[in-house]
Amino acid sequence: MDRTLRVAVIGDRDPAFPPHQATDGALAHAAAYLGVGVDVRWLDTRPLESDLAEVRAADVLWCAPGSPYRSLRGALEALRYGRQHDVPTLGTCGGCQHMIIEYARHELGYEDAQHAEYDPYASTLFVSSLACSLVGKTMPVTLSPGSRVAGCYGRTEAEERYYCDFGLDPARQRTLHDGGFSVTGVDAGGEARVLEIPGHPYYVATLFVPQARSRPDAPHPLVVGLLRAAL
Repeated sequence: MDRTLRVAVIGDRDPAFPPHQATDGALAHAAAYLGVGVDVRWLDTRPLESDLAEVRAADVLWCAPGSPYRSLRGALEALRYGRQHDVPTLGTCGGCQHMIIEYARHELGYEDAQHAEYDPYASTLFVSSLACSLVGKTMPVTLSPGSRVAGCYGRTEAEERYYCDFGLDPARQRTLHDGGFSVTGVDAGGEARVLEIPGHPYYVATLFVPQARSRPDAPHPLVVGLLRAAL
């Protein structure tokens, strides 16, 4: 290995939480596939409110499941940096939800955009409770032809596992898509499950948890795509 990628994982790590264990594993699987090393550093969200040194030093950002985070603001500051400075970034489950809030606040101008897990009574909810919990479910996703995610998979259909009770509010889906955070993966009902920013080296948000399906002999294509973008 002649290259080691520094990966900053945004999220308050819980060693007992399966998606956090799977995140470390998926990065190792993808790195081995690409023949590179990974230096993985989990970043607590509270310090990120005022200190982004570890984020600035990273080649890759991954906003992990496990919300609500200790600091919403810290997570959003890190994501904003990755989006504005072309750092390859993946957000899964809670990470996806926070990428939505960050974009709504700082790109679309909805300064009071909120996540129902933090404030269910907020007037401008961009992330709301799902009609039905998806925790533990594996469901099909349809990907937009020509999108980055479809390119990573090499197809336009996938099955993925979920751990979430919250997602993009359907009433805000068109606003976000038309505003540049494109919805490129949907469920059977047409609700957003994948978003990406065209033109960014890699800025992908998935409501599902791709790391849950990664294996040493079959690294997940979205994680491989994340590291490949940094290379």
